[in-house]
Amino acid sequence: MPVNTSKDTVFLEHPQGSQVAILLYGATVVSWKTANDVGGLEEKLFVSSKSPLDGSKPVRGGIPIVFPCFGPPTHPDHSRLPQHGFARREIWKLDKIIMDNEAGVSVKLVLDPTVNKEIASFFPNPFLLSYVVTLTAHQLSTDLHVMNTSLSEPLEFQGLLHNYILAPADELRVTPLQGLTYYDKTESTDEARATPKTETRIEVDVKNFTDSVYENAPQRYRISWLNGGLEVRAKEFKDVVVWNPQEEGRKLVDMESEGWKKYVCLEPGYVRGFVKLEPLKTWVGQQVLSLPQQ
Repeated sequence: MPVNTSKDTVFLEHPQGSQVAILLYGATVVSWKTANDVGGLEEKLFVSSKSPLDGSKPVRGGIPIVFPCFGPPTHPDHSRLPQHGFARREIWKLDKIIMDNEAGVSVKLVLDPTVNKEIASFFPNPFLLSYVVTLTAHQLSTDLHVMNTSLSEPLEFQGLLHNYILAPADELRVTPLQGLTYYDKTESTDEARATPKTETRIEVDVKNFTDSVYENAPQRYRISWLNGGLEVRAKEFKDVVVWNPQEEGRKLVDMESEGWKKYVCLEPGYVRGFVKLEPLKTWVGQQVLSLPQQ
């Protein structure tokens, strides 16, 4: 069957060979493999070999879901939350198989605070999260649906998909970011981190410690390196983060030796400001990762 489950993982397999693995912990995609020209499979996502996958802490790699806050919480409603929120720390439920045919394989996972009742102790705002993962021969789509289940109060949140793309960090280039306003989180002072800059580079690299938040981005990006590349398209994720810690990665206890050389994080999100979602409305942030067209 193209959809298989274990105690803690959902596996998708496309008839042409591509595969995806999704942990129920955090609904984190931890593997996406595509068929290559010699009949094998190639992994497209990076996961640190030192990252626990047992639900004891968020995964260092794959595609963690950031909700309802990006980075340290700044919104009053998020004051009791950890960095990057709680979605990547909770056990999701496989809700249903949406599609299973030659075109693709698709499943929906849900995080419901009426089921995960401990969520209300640190985030009492009513909501329902759904996450639709769709695998085709050459693409992986991940769509985050946020529903405000309150009858009367708006829901304010941030959301981001924290993609760890397997790629040689010293070679890769990201486009098109030239001309965008961004905030450099590697700066040494709060004032400097809050001061907007303008990206002047035609191609952005991560040869130095990089943690840049681009505002009102084009929602279509390309990561290129020698003999490889990946395209990322987004919808409703108006911002994008480019991150690679370089030597700072040595400070990460769950990062393998020189792991920062093996990936770039290109993360579509809504992180400059907050989505304000009215009662009983749904917001959908979408992304599509695809192999570049030959």
